[in-house]
Amino acid sequence: MNGEGEALPLDPDRGAGSPTTGASRPVHLRWNSLALVFIGGSLGTAAREAISLAFPPIDGVPYAIFGINVVGALLLGFLIEALVRHGRGTPGALRLRLLLGTGLLGGFTTYSALASDAASLIGAGSTGPGIAYATATVLVGALATWTGIALAAGGRARAGRRHA
Repeated sequence: MNGEGEALPLDPDRGAGSPTTGASRPVHLRWNSLALVFIGGSLGTAAREAISLAFPPIDGVPYAIFGINVVGALLLGFLIEALVRHGRGTPGALRLRLLLGTGLLGGFTTYSALASDAASLIGAGSTGPGIAYATATVLVGALATWTGIALAAGGRARAGRRHA
């Protein structure tokens, strides 16, 4: 109960069959959950590093990091919407979100490199390109996330019409 006498919503990450009270260990403290995030994060970070080494900055602008962040935002929007529509709160959806969302895409995308690269550009006297790079990444990333959500929602709507 909250302070106003209303019951708080159940945690959707507990999964089916999980106790709602008692000493159940939180998802973020379970070894299997941590292992999924570690495996996904390791793969995502390795992929990001491979791409950024294969496509070095041009005139100091890290286009590879820009592309990585935009593609990651698109995929994360798609993944989260698909999981919400297909199995929210199920153990399988939780494992996929931890492995692919938090782990793989969390390791793949990189806000720290965006901030560092923008600051480096600005510090080197390329103020306009630094600000444009940071702003474009955030705006295009938001559009990519929305597109991923729309694609997942549209795919579900098309599948529903086929089965009707």
